[in-house]
Amino acid sequence: MALATLTARVDEKDKARFDSFCSNVGLNTSTAINLFVKAVLRENRIPFEIAQTTDPFFSETNMAYVKKSVQELKAGKGTAHELIEVGDE
Repeated sequence: MALATLTARVDEKDKARFDSFCSNVGLNTSTAINLFVKAVLRENRIPFEIAQTTDPFFSETNMAYVKKSVQELKAGKGTAHELIEVGDE
């Protein structure tokens, strides 16, 4: 089996911590990365959850509130005003 080199740039502190972790569990960095590659290929996916932190503005509760407020404004309830920017006060 021919071997190839995989190069990735990571923060120096993260690399040092990763190397230390690998050493503490009896691996070297190359073996740990190979474990990751094999897991991806075996499972045909990233072997852990990747999630985007959502902006709380777009939460279901807030969006329902915004939609209700828009409906109230369209129905003539409430008062529309200009956006007040922070620092304009």
